[in-house]
Amino acid sequence: MRVWRYGDSVNTDMLFPGKYTYTCSTAEEVRPHLLEDLDASFAGNVKEGDILMVGDNFGCGSSREQPVLGLKAVGVQAIIGKSFARIFYRAAINQGLILIEAPEAVDAYREGDEIELDLEGGRIKIGGKEHSFPRLPDQILEIRDAGGLLEYTRKKLGQK
Repeated sequence: MRVWRYGDSVNTDMLFPGKYTYTCSTAEEVRPHLLEDLDASFAGNVKEGDILMVGDNFGCGSSREQPVLGLKAVGVQAIIGKSFARIFYRAAINQGLILIEAPEAVDAYREGDEIELDLEGGRIKIGGKEHSFPRLPDQILEIRDAGGLLEYTRKKLGQK
């Protein structure tokens, strides 16, 4: 697992350039353009299980779904941040991407630290030191486990 670190006010255009908004809609089309204006190495090197460690107001900007769709599709395990833009937060829930608000953990992280996540217990261990965050509601974990809100809803309604 690799940790990718980014600062404050990373907006949706930095996560996925707006110039592709109307030409890329599937995860496969979005993936090569993820973070291309912020970190050109990201799309080619991100691996399933990686974590993003971010500052304040992550995901601010427009309400496009592509940034979250792409981050989920490449297998980002979670994004740990100081705070998230509300529209991005809601889009992440819809796709089943886990966002954790834990400012102390973000401040404590140093390049190379080992990270362990306990989503059910509301704990992050960084370099051997434990940090807590509000436990994620069961429904958010169920949406993640179902693969997103659409699949979660289908399951609840008994549809295939």
